[in-house]
Amino acid sequence: MSATPWISLTTDYGLADGFVAACHGVIARLAPTVRVIDVTHLVPPADVRRGAAVLAQTVPYLPVGVHVAVVDPGVGTARRGVALATPGGLLVGPDNGLLPDAAGALGGVTAAVRLAEPRWLAERVSATFHGRDVFAPVAARLALGAPLAEAGPPVDPDGLVRLPTPTLIADDEGFTAEVLTVDHFGNVQVAASAHLLDGLPAELRVGPPGAEPTRTAVRGRTFGDAPADGLVVYVDSAGLVAVAVNGGRAVDLLRVAPGDVLRVSG
Repeated sequence: MSATPWISLTTDYGLADGFVAACHGVIARLAPTVRVIDVTHLVPPADVRRGAAVLAQTVPYLPVGVHVAVVDPGVGTARRGVALATPGGLLVGPDNGLLPDAAGALGGVTAAVRLAEPRWLAERVSATFHGRDVFAPVAARLALGAPLAEAGPPVDPDGLVRLPTPTLIADDEGFTAEVLTVDHFGNVQVAASAHLLDGLPAELRVGPPGAEPTRTAVRGRTFGDAPADGLVVYVDSAGLVAVAVNGGRAVDLLRVAPGDVLRVSG
């Protein structure tokens, strides 16, 4: 493949330690002309679903390049390290469900390999830091144009680990959907596409199914469509249904977390 002088990094490493800098340093040593975009390093520790959502919702807006993602509670175990080719770029990371949604957002997996070529890895691979010793050096070589096939043996894309399909149940009065993510502002994104709001009234009820009392919300386009401290149900920038509080945090009001379900109804 041709050189792709961009690498993005998405991890749960945090900012208090030297983990991110070490990955940057490995890339800079091997590929000093490649530019690195830090998507985030504040994915909640070991929250693979959150990392997958952030990655999938961000990569379509990044330059074509090599996208490294490391949210890897199984580091050092039998889980595979993989690199995936798509029409919109390459993805590198653990085979634990973190990458397939992003691959879909970039056009789907066209080829996949298991990262098994020793010459592409650090001389000594730590059992607990594959971001530095496996994924960063592989990404640097791919960004310089090295062929994907040289990174290791092929993998059947259908055999990649995928996260469970999130809960979504629609009916005539609304829908019940799993909470996918909660962003920095406390906005709650659920696994429901925008069309599920079609036909619902301007005033909605929101809350965990079966719980009383549910909260009243307005169906809106922006946060300002709700009164101060009021709930608004809207379509977020990823095209999914979300719930926000105008001037507050919906996650605190609704008392939900990723993996819980919310009922939205007329």
